[in-house]
Formats: sequence, structure tokens, C-alpha cells
Amino acid sequence: MGLQMFDRGSIYLAKLYPSKGSEVGKTRPVLVLQTDMLNHIGHTTVIIVPLTTQCIDDAYPLRFAIKKREQLQQPSDLLCDQLRAIDINRLLPNKIASLTEKELLSVEVQVQILLGFE
Repeated sequence: MGLQMFDRGSIYLAKLYPSKGSEVGKTRPVLVLQTDMLNHIGHTTVIIVPLTTQCIDDAYPLRFAIKKREQLQQPSDLLCDQLRAIDINRLLPNKIASLTEKELLSVEVQVQILLGFE
């Protein structure tokens, strides 16, 4: 079996259980935020941002809204404050959707604000 590669800016399903406390759990879409430099060499973890369909207006910079597209069935919010690293075995191999370059740049800005990197 070949090595599964995941692409930065793409959305996949991930098994995020078990969760602790306020962490999001269950199988849900996640955005791969980690650089493809690591994604394409078989690195064993990947940095992701989970999505939720429980959308909230005016939640900047905690959330970033994306419209339904490709196999993403509902409008969703990226939970920018729930950024985390997961084992690549938690990701299911089929890509659901991708963000545009402009959207990905906006998410990066929000994450930088939340991490104090601005």
C-alpha cells in the first residue's frame, strides 16, 4: 500500500475521538493547514483546523465561514481556535473540498492573530 499524501488547503474527514473537555470530537471535516513540505514526505502527524456546521456570524477571528462546495454538503465554520496536530491515521483518504488561495490566506491571518504571531 502506498503512502497517503494530504494537501494543504484541502478538507478531509478525520476521526477526532476520543476528545477531552472542550475539544471537538467525532468524525468531522478538517482543513489541512500544515505545509506540503511535511505532508508529502510521510510525516506522521498533520496540523488541522476542524469544521463545524453550527455556524456563528461575527465570530472573527475564532471562526472562518466557508460555503458548501464539492463534497462539503453544508455551509461550515472553520474553528480557528481549535487548531491541533493529529496522527495522519485519523484522516480518511478522500478529499472532500479545497479552499481558494484567498480563503487559505484569510485563515492563516486568523490563526496568526489567535497565536499572537501578528
